Amino acid sequence: MTVEVRDPRMRNIVAPGANLEVIGSGFLFTEGPLWHPVEHFLLFSDIPGNVIRRWDQKDGVQPFRQPSAMANGLTYDRQGRLVACHHQTSSVTRTELDGTIVTLATHYDGKELNSPNDIVVKSDGSIYFTDPTYGRKEFFGVARETELRHRGVYRLSPDGVLTLLVDDFAQPNGLCFSTDEDLLFVNDTEQGHVRVFDVHDDGSLGLGRVFAEPVGTGQGAPDGMKLDRDGNLYTTGPGGVHVFDAEGAILGVIQVPEVCANFTWGGQDLDIMFLAASTSLYTIKVEIPGKPAF
Repeated sequence: MTVEVRDPRMRNIVAPGANLEVIGSGFLFTEGPLWHPVEHFLLFSDIPGNVIRRWDQKDGVQPFRQPSAMANGLTYDRQGRLVACHHQTSSVTRTELDGTIVTLATHYDGKELNSPNDIVVKSDGSIYFTDPTYGRKEFFGVARETELRHRGVYRLSPDGVLTLLVDDFAQPNGLCFSTDEDLLFVNDTEQGHVRVFDVHDDGSLGLGRVFAEPVGTGQGAPDGMKLDRDGNLYTTGPGGVHVFDAEGAILGVIQVPEVCANFTWGGQDLDIMFLAASTSLYTIKVEIPGKPAF
């Protein structure tokens, strides 16, 4: 069974008979899948492999950037520039359209960031990212002590000012905005839930509240998270990708045979879900498209 249906509306998201397909395997740990909506290719990170790979329908999987400073989360800004989190260097970078790599953030309050993990760009150009400690552990990063006492969520303004927004997470991870950008959803992997925050006009956040808790059988935890075009929220969790409606009601689970860390939508009509699941990259056809990266 590919889909666990907990609400009949789940059948409108993944049609009966849709199956997972493997389009790449043999990796160490896949993360950060990102679809280019114009050139129609996928980027994804292999964190322990220290490489960002590229997939397209014609050439399959090819190296894109190696070494990658153990890149994890990837996104595009509104100009189509690649923005990335790096475990090895505790940094956030941007790749300019001419290929130049610019470092955007490495420290907060004079101390090195933990290991920036996942990242999104708001329509005003501000960058929001999470900073857990996973990249300071063997395999997923470089073992080293932390300098900061908190594991925070940050905002980097268009003029380069880095602001700590929230500092009370156990391990903040995936994050995404609501369609109107009035809300920011952030996963706490260690606590096993999704929190949601009101976004103020100045980009700061209000008090958070628990929005959803993905529960079920199988391995996995809240990690990658995104919204589809209809405003349904998807997050990884036990057994695969859990789907919630806009009110936080669970609809079902897209089951994945490996621990799924992240996912995105791609294809000509953004109706193919790409799932980064441990050693493999999977796809499945969905009925509700995702949103373009820019």
